Amino acid sequence: MSDDLNTLDAGWLLLLVVVLLAVWWFYRRRFVARTGLDRVLNNIAFERMDGLVLPNGDEGVIQIDHLLLTSQGLLVLHVKEAPGTVFGGDKLQDWTVIAADRRYTFSNPQHALYDRIAAIRQIVRDVPVEGRILFLEGAEFAKGIPDLVCLPDELIAQFSEADKAAAKRKVESFTPHWERLAGYAVTGLKQ
Repeated sequence: MSDDLNTLDAGWLLLLVVVLLAVWWFYRRRFVARTGLDRVLNNIAFERMDGLVLPNGDEGVIQIDHLLLTSQGLLVLHVKEAPGTVFGGDKLQDWTVIAADRRYTFSNPQHALYDRIAAIRQIVRDVPVEGRILFLEGAEFAKGIPDLVCLPDELIAQFSEADKAAAKRKVESFTPHWERLAGYAVTGLKQ
């Protein structure tokens, strides 16, 4: 009977270890991805709005993952977490990800990004507005990276500025437009 109890205890212990490892792996993966995203955003954004909902101009609304105030103007950022090999292109309707354990497709994110950029440009016309689709660490593009798509280090290289004083002066010129956009987003009313 004592051997049966030891076998039972060992089984529960093994199950507990497996569950703890799975929980650790899940949270580590999420934490590392979030930390990488925060690193990128902190490097290029002077201010940011996350989860922004704005009118889209067609009596509907559009959601923007991240809107960043950078030294180059406003940046609409759509974030994708797709570890694996990504097969996507400017003219493809669906993109495919092949990971170690699965294969899946998603709609080409460029089309939605163009709509998000247009929604911002309708509100603030005197500020440069750009958009990027940021694929977090672990994404690889087998056939080249499509337009407006980048990886974290590329985004930092494109939008960070070494001269922080000059960058701050540029950002100050965009601030009234940023504040207008923030008010517009909160109230949803034209100003």
